[in-house]
Amino acid sequence: MPIYWTLLAQGEWRLHVAATPSGLCFIGSQNGGLEELADWSHARMPGSELVRDEDKLRPYAAELEEYLLEKRERFTVPFDLRGTSFQLAVWEALGGIPYGQTLSYSDIAERIRRPSAVRAVGAAIGANPVLITIPCHRVVGKNGALTGYRGGLEMKAKLLQLERGGGRERGKSGGK
Repeated sequence: MPIYWTLLAQGEWRLHVAATPSGLCFIGSQNGGLEELADWSHARMPGSELVRDEDKLRPYAAELEEYLLEKRERFTVPFDLRGTSFQLAVWEALGGIPYGQTLSYSDIAERIRRPSAVRAVGAAIGANPVLITIPCHRVVGKNGALTGYRGGLEMKAKLLQLERGGGRERGKSGGK
């Protein structure tokens, strides 16, 4: 199965975005490089060919650009997520965190009815292949501290700041 990809460049953001014919499957970290996508695809979808195709990625890139411009709070594109049933449950719970808000790892464990699985929740969050669109950046430590993030804590802080208004008024269009 091919994995189509593009490099999204929006302001200071540089993100590799990838999708299969079924939906969005990967968003890389800020300035993560094509190697990050290649390593992920070899591990999660062995035998898949990476094909650069801006046209196929246009709908995904458009929604991400709107988000980065503070004109979108929710994503409507289809996903092609590959994970265990536990990971999928965690990722679904992440999707329920409202824009601009945060929850703790233990809050997510409670939401999936596995209150003692806080460490496993952290591992599942760390395996989230589609940064931003499944908002793992909205998960913080129980004391509110920023903790691990595949894209790095600087990226996590920038995303949370963006969602809190980022110092400018948010736009009014695009799936709010």
